[in-house]
Amino acid sequence: MGFLHQELNLKCLLLLLNLNFCTLNVSAETQTTTSEALALYSISSYWQNKPTSWVGSDPCGNNWVGLNCSNLHIKKIILPGLNIKGTLSEDIQNLTELVHLDLSSNRGLGGQIPRTIGNLVKLRRLILFGCSFSGSIPPELGMLKSLIFLSVGSNRLNGSIPREIGNLTSLFFFDITWNNISGSIPISNGINLGLDLLTECQHLHFGNNNLSGSIPAELFHSEMILDHVLFDHNQFTGRIPPTLGLVTTITALRLDRNRLTEAVPSNLNNLTILGELQINDNQLSGPLPNLTGMNALAYVDMSNNLFDQSHIPPWFSTLMNLTTLKLNNLLISGVLPTSLFSIPSMQAVQLRFNLINGTLDLGSELSTNLTLVDVRENRIQTMANVPNRDNLHIQLDGNFYCNQPGASAQYCNVPPESNPSSYVTPSPNCGNLVCPSDQQESPKCSCSYPLEGKLVFRFIAFSNIYTNFTYYTALEIALYKTFQQFQLPAIPILRNPKMDIYNYFDIDLSMFPSNTDRFSQAEVAQLTNLFTNTTISQPDAFGPYYLDAVPYPTFQGKYLLFPNFLVPAIVGGFAAAALIVGLLTFALCQRRKARKAKELSRRFGVWTTSGSGSDIPQLKGSRLFTFGELKKCTNNFAEASILGSGGYGKVYRGLLDDGKLVAVKRAQEGSLQGGQEFKTEIEMLSRVHHRNLVSLVGFCSDQNEQILVYEYIPNGTLRDSLSGKSGVYLDWKNRLRVALGAARGLTYLHELANPRIIHRDVKSNNILLDHHLNAKVSDFGLCKPLRDDKKGCITTQVKGTMGYLDPEYYTTQHLTEKSDVYSFGVVLLEIVTARKPLERGRYVVGDVRNAISRSRDLQGLNELLDPGICHNGSLPGIKRYIDLALKCVEEFSSERPRMSEVAKEIENIMVLAGMNPNIASETTSASFGAANKSFSCDDDASFEYSGEPYSLRIVLPK
Repeated sequence: MGFLHQELNLKCLLLLLNLNFCTLNVSAETQTTTSEALALYSISSYWQNKPTSWVGSDPCGNNWVGLNCSNLHIKKIILPGLNIKGTLSEDIQNLTELVHLDLSSNRGLGGQIPRTIGNLVKLRRLILFGCSFSGSIPPELGMLKSLIFLSVGSNRLNGSIPREIGNLTSLFFFDITWNNISGSIPISNGINLGLDLLTECQHLHFGNNNLSGSIPAELFHSEMILDHVLFDHNQFTGRIPPTLGLVTTITALRLDRNRLTEAVPSNLNNLTILGELQINDNQLSGPLPNLTGMNALAYVDMSNNLFDQSHIPPWFSTLMNLTTLKLNNLLISGVLPTSLFSIPSMQAVQLRFNLINGTLDLGSELSTNLTLVDVRENRIQTMANVPNRDNLHIQLDGNFYCNQPGASAQYCNVPPESNPSSYVTPSPNCGNLVCPSDQQESPKCSCSYPLEGKLVFRFIAFSNIYTNFTYYTALEIALYKTFQQFQLPAIPILRNPKMDIYNYFDIDLSMFPSNTDRFSQAEVAQLTNLFTNTTISQPDAFGPYYLDAVPYPTFQGKYLLFPNFLVPAIVGGFAAAALIVGLLTFALCQRRKARKAKELSRRFGVWTTSGSGSDIPQLKGSRLFTFGELKKCTNNFAEASILGSGGYGKVYRGLLDDGKLVAVKRAQEGSLQGGQEFKTEIEMLSRVHHRNLVSLVGFCSDQNEQILVYEYIPNGTLRDSLSGKSGVYLDWKNRLRVALGAARGLTYLHELANPRIIHRDVKSNNILLDHHLNAKVSDFGLCKPLRDDKKGCITTQVKGTMGYLDPEYYTTQHLTEKSDVYSFGVVLLEIVTARKPLERGRYVVGDVRNAISRSRDLQGLNELLDPGICHNGSLPGIKRYIDLALKCVEEFSSERPRMSEVAKEIENIMVLAGMNPNIASETTSASFGAANKSFSCDDDASFEYSGEPYSLRIVLPK
């Protein structure tokens, strides 16, 4: 049996099976061509979590889940949302009759898209959305001339768009959203192919990539029938091509968040059926676009561009289908016409940071749908015809009106925004029904396992997402009717609508089984396919969508690496070959399991073997506590000992027998920090030692507890200091010192630790302040070591905290040290603004960028800087500080500095501020309590920037 220890090539085994098939008579009842059965067998051998029904010698005859067969041939493979893991084999090319391949929403399915797919010349639909495929888009896809639907979005693809795609003249839908595709859009030139040849294509979804160069004018011409052109969140430069006005079929145009310049083409208003226009956050110049005649427009956003100063345009009150008008930061002047607010469908008017003056008159025929009028930072003096309506929010901060006696605080002192009523599908009252922890209460008043996910719309034609329940009811009806049409026993539940930072609309979707307590694998695949295949006809208010599905965890049965491919009709020789294959497979599986277990055991130091199933690391310098010891030192985990809490559990102050104060972090049941994170934090903290990193005293895994014991840091978190919660007041110099300390701690992790470490959760709540306000980086549960990767890049599941999360990491799932740099850049902005990164729908990075862009210098920071740093009226080095923070939060990691460079620049800024970066603490230590603040920036204070030496002077109002 020594040969069992040899690695065998899978291809050899398949060849053996193929030879057996060639020499045997196959049962007359076989419904699958032998070559296709073998190909499918090979494909599935590269998968884990293959469907449980995939057993037997005849895929079509044995009713394998997800297959559709005809005339002995496999025609469709539809397996979305089944949590399949592995790679897609090149043997896919042998399914020569395949017309539909959908493997979407299987996040564990990755590797490169096999080039051999190009041999499937009959393929009409290729749907690989929401997987983890990497590498480039194969140019061989251009051989699939029958293809009408190509969706490879939400993967990890890079490289450029193959110009061979231009050969797909029947293509209707082309989606590469949420990848890292770069380069320019290919155009034909008589010799080479290009996307301008896709005359039948109606959907070009290219958002959230790294496409660059100009948008070629040749891409658009009168022969095209485009419906959706979604090029948002890329790096396009140059002008908007005037040829866009030739494609009068377009109903949705998103060019927002690029680097487009020059004037908007004057023929844009040829797009008379355009429903959504987003060209915001570019560098467009020239006159404000004339939208006269674009009567189908419902959603318009042209904010944050460089248009010439203009008066209120006449088209403001002529577009009678408008629901949303966003024209922030555009230097628009004049008096708003009353008719703008009487448009029946109007829901939100946002005209912040303009030069609007006179009287804000809402008129006597105000739209009943209007919920928001945001005209902050203008020159409005008076108000008229303002109704007393609870659902109407008028915001006038920063106008002359608010400086006058008798001004209404209701309009001038806007409270923090909150979701007035987050929508949830109405459900019956099920009384005292209590479900097990792994099930949920269904609309049928029973406990069941729903199929869950996030329904993401790439645009939406209304604004009041929290109160306009009519649209959600219409969507629910559309979903329910679709489920009935396809005879799927599912009941949809919608909840928690919201707009994300990419201006995509998200709503949580739960689909409950209506007849049993769980869906079958076939039903999960069918339900998920409804969304990946864009079958559901949603109401007009909703744009193109996708379902970000959560893996369905409740399938029963075991997954075998090799299915039972033998039937009684096969002779003994074939059975013997199969037996050998089974033995070899079992041996290889056992070997892999042993190797994996051995590798896992090496990851956490030396392990004890005492006791039953003990799994405790013995790490140098760390003490192993019993649960009883920690219970005693925290006074039985008393409420009075609590220092803080989070998703993991609570942190308690403890006093050890030797008189040493410690912080005891105890994970609660169901904690977000699992066993892997617990062990990771023990290993990391035991390995690294630096004055700006929190020290691990010990840990406890006694009685199924997960407890970490740290050194006690008395002054709490940086976030608590900035919010005033801790009572610790930080002036400008102390904030610089805190920033430097944190930067040095992260520099140690990135460059000096062995192996190098990426923190992955840098945020103000994870930066603690000791007695002398020295910063100490904490919470290493999400850390990732960079072992032998010379590129310093790991492909890993995205983890971190929203608001601090690197968008490139979020998009590509490629983690580098620059991801920590991005998060630290957010912390730098948080330090000077005292604002949370994401608060009331506002992102501090965007606010700072817009403020500087608006004023072309630091004047725009007037309203953003925390008054608490204006202690002596001067902020030396502030310009270099802001420049550094914005470099750290560049969208692409290649444009960000290294953490050591960040630390060095903070040292330079401290020198400008008259500080010595190498002194741990100075006499200008922090004070405690608001009473100790000798000065607070007045709301009417202004800022003057005088250039070198990069200082900002606060000019107080007289």
